[in-house]
Amino acid sequence: MVKLGFHVSIAGSLDLAISRAEDLGCDTIQIFTRSPRIWAAKPIAPTVANAFKNAVKRSGIDPIVDHMPYLPNPAAEKPDVYEKTVFTLTDELTRCAQLDIPYLVTHLGHYGPDDGHNKGQEKVIAAIGYALDNSEGSTMILLENTANEKNTVGGTFTDIGIIADGLSREERVGFCFDTCHAGAAGYDMKGHGVETVFGWFNDEAGSLSRLKVIHLNDMKGGIGSHLDRHEHLGLGFLGEQTIHDVLTFSKISHCAFIMETPADETRSDKENMAVARRLSQ
Repeated sequence: MVKLGFHVSIAGSLDLAISRAEDLGCDTIQIFTRSPRIWAAKPIAPTVANAFKNAVKRSGIDPIVDHMPYLPNPAAEKPDVYEKTVFTLTDELTRCAQLDIPYLVTHLGHYGPDDGHNKGQEKVIAAIGYALDNSEGSTMILLENTANEKNTVGGTFTDIGIIADGLSREERVGFCFDTCHAGAAGYDMKGHGVETVFGWFNDEAGSLSRLKVIHLNDMKGGIGSHLDRHEHLGLGFLGEQTIHDVLTFSKISHCAFIMETPADETRSDKENMAVARRLSQ
């Protein structure tokens, strides 16, 4: 059986995310360890860390995945943004170590017009490399594919492979594959098939054994739309058959499948979980 979960709120206290996850029937979850919309982060008190780790242990939920906040941009052209990004990435790895979180997902950012794509790639490699060398613990950074919007780093599988190869740290660098982002970037899982697209990822980004997390999202836009808009499972362009094919593809069955589906009146998280369970059969 594949492990299914959601990105879950930490509102009130980190450990409350675990009870929320249990209520949703999660096997695995993703969280932010801080507010994702501001640079500043309150340090994690030992009592808070212990409460979180104890709640995780009691629940049996595994793995726990952290996601970088929204503001950092590891390809940033502006020196102040880049400096704050490197600090935040380093700090977030240490926070993961405090909470015994094995994976930290990060987007690879957007480069500036003066830097260009290659310089953007170099900055991402330097930022992640510094963070790995100057943080506590052994948390693995997972490079996430993007919808390949303008000036983005990580919008192609080849791009992700260049970053991974540049870091040359297989024990600390893995991958997160977002199904919505892949389709929006032009990778047609519905037309070419799931096995074909993941074969391209294996050849261009890196071995599927390094793929640890699947962001399981349907998509509001079409293939190649570059629209990063998630949809409820089966209600978007990918549809139920493609979602089923992802969930049952044996070469990625070791991954944690985490939904980042909308919070609206169309369908609840519990209903999305029920759809995911059904499509995973």
